[in-house]
Amino acid sequence: MPTLSHYRGRHACAGYQGSPDLQICAGTNGQHLVDRDLLANVRSYLFYLDLFACSNFVLFAAGFYDRVHISPFNESAGKKGPPDSPAKNAQSLAVYHEKGYGATNSLRGLGNAVWSHSGQTALLAPFYNLGSLPEPAVQPITPTSLASSPDPIQLMAAEMKEVDAVIQRRLASDVALINQISHYIISAGGKRIRPMLVLLFANALGFHGKERFELAAIVEFIHTATLLHDDVVDESALRRGRETANALFGNAASVLVGDFLYSRAFQMMVSVDRLRVLDVLADATNVIAEGEVLQLMNMHDPDLAVDDYLKVIRFKTAKLFEASARLGAVLANANESVEDACASYGRSLGTAFQLVDDLLDYEGSTSQLGKNVGDDLREGKPTLPLLIAMERANAADRLLIRSAIEHGEVSRLDEIVGIVRRTGALEATRDAARTEADKARSSLSALPATVHREALLEFCVRSVERSS
Repeated sequence: MPTLSHYRGRHACAGYQGSPDLQICAGTNGQHLVDRDLLANVRSYLFYLDLFACSNFVLFAAGFYDRVHISPFNESAGKKGPPDSPAKNAQSLAVYHEKGYGATNSLRGLGNAVWSHSGQTALLAPFYNLGSLPEPAVQPITPTSLASSPDPIQLMAAEMKEVDAVIQRRLASDVALINQISHYIISAGGKRIRPMLVLLFANALGFHGKERFELAAIVEFIHTATLLHDDVVDESALRRGRETANALFGNAASVLVGDFLYSRAFQMMVSVDRLRVLDVLADATNVIAEGEVLQLMNMHDPDLAVDDYLKVIRFKTAKLFEASARLGAVLANANESVEDACASYGRSLGTAFQLVDDLLDYEGSTSQLGKNVGDDLREGKPTLPLLIAMERANAADRLLIRSAIEHGEVSRLDEIVGIVRRTGALEATRDAARTEADKARSSLSALPATVHREALLEFCVRSVERSS
């Protein structure tokens, strides 16, 4: 690794190339350079520049057989030479800043990292002007604590078993078909992020009562009900790697069992005996329904504005993430500012999660995703990768994408995927997701430093750097 340049009085620092383990080099304001060997303990996820103890630093990470190099940022790909001025670099990122696709406006590009793995090279996200970064809002987290950052799934495994027990008990019905379909869709698994958010925020704020298991099960019921209804509206045939309930049992049965799950969720809300819980979840279910209708109105519209696309995400997906996070704060009787910070985290995390879902429809595989690649296009959904691709593509390619959205055509899906990738629309969409994940991370400043807060930080990374 070449030496990092001395910038605004920061200490210059150098790593070395060819080491099979991981090195962190950190330059800070008036403090000693830290070079800590973390070996393979840090997973190869995204690390945010202002996550650590000091306001200004750089993290370069590589796993076994990986290398990290620095090359000057230049608008011409592969061009060597001295770096452009910060102003010029900022201008080259303007499309991301103006549209909200990339780094926040407070960040300005200085250089690019090039990562090579077994001889293969890929361009990573630009580095940013260290002097423009704000002071960190989150309580300091050291490299050592990050190296041992908890796996949220493992951390909450025992509590999620308690949630599963509630789900199984509350699914019970005297109607055989309700039992059959409910257990079919619930047993399909899934990431279970929403109920986990309830548990993580409740624990992070010091609440350990059994009501948290009930509320976690409630949000999973609401989510499952939306999936049953979604699959009918979208005429989907595959979810989580197997047939959808509507494909197996029919549309009518799926819609009615979805209604059962909604009503059972509200029965459970009453049992918690907290008016604020009813308020939060009643609002969430109403907004989710509005989001479904908005998405229906936007179908097959290639002229959809990005703001309108994002509004659907906020309503349809992010709202339940927001409610799940807020409920943890409600259980802990947190004050209004803390409750709002938790809700902000959920809203931003949910937005990031959906943005990545949308790009994976053009980047992933059926086996990885558990659903058919190209489903969004077949349904006529103008998602962000397509909107960005149309903005950047030539006239012929733009016309092809417009026609595919208008008619729900997937016969030329391979060509469209090629256009989306060639125009950089996938990476621009992931940059937008990174920005949302960074917003979520910043919201956690309201929480005390606990292992559960660290798990929530880890979710910020996982929501973006995933392939399924």
